[in-house]
Amino acid sequence: MEDKKKLKSGQINIPAKELPSIPPPKRDWRSSFHWRVFRIMAEFVDGFQFLADFKKTVTFFGSARFDEKNKWYKEAQKLARLLSQNGFSIVSGGGPGIMEAANRGAIEGKKGDSIGLNIQLPYEQRVNPYVRKPIGFHYFFTRKVMLSYSAQAYVFFPGGFGTLDEVFEILTLIQTHKIYEKIPVVLVGKDFWGSIDGLLKSKVLKEYHAIDPDDLKLYSVVDTAEGALEIIKRSKSREEF
Repeated sequence: MEDKKKLKSGQINIPAKELPSIPPPKRDWRSSFHWRVFRIMAEFVDGFQFLADFKKTVTFFGSARFDEKNKWYKEAQKLARLLSQNGFSIVSGGGPGIMEAANRGAIEGKKGDSIGLNIQLPYEQRVNPYVRKPIGFHYFFTRKVMLSYSAQAYVFFPGGFGTLDEVFEILTLIQTHKIYEKIPVVLVGKDFWGSIDGLLKSKVLKEYHAIDPDDLKLYSVVDTAEGALEIIKRSKSREEF
């Protein structure tokens, strides 16, 4: 008891012989890194197996904070509906905001599947009510891989850090040929993406020479669902070998 008091008092540099004999806390065996490796492997296997059943998919990204009154929520819903009517299946992160709008539009279009790749959190993220084909992930990074896997096109609406992280990762994968074809990356919302496009052109390319001119062709900026639809309709079916 006295040993524990020493530690709680903030005393440091205790001689080894005076170190308290405190048993390690009891831990669930699943907390070991050995088990974690197998859990990660299982999530990848389940995720790839799940997505293999869907063809002609388009993945939507964007803010989780937008409600149904938001302009970009409505535009995402409209685009998903148009894509579904053209036989595309819609993939989202399964949550609220743009994700909800995408799944909602997919159902309204009737011809494509409404797919949600959700994340399991201590205070669990709400799965939006328009997901019809759901799967949940424990790890953000496995979910992120699944969101970028095998889509025929990627659509980005305005969003925060997560959306920006995802768009630049997708562009990097295409730039470095880790995604082996130039899959369309469509940025919807000129008032949002226009300033980022300008930054890439004026600073990153012209001033700092950190990218090549051809890298600016890896994405398209549009302002409407119809503009995005025309680009996506011309996209090629994506196959993995």
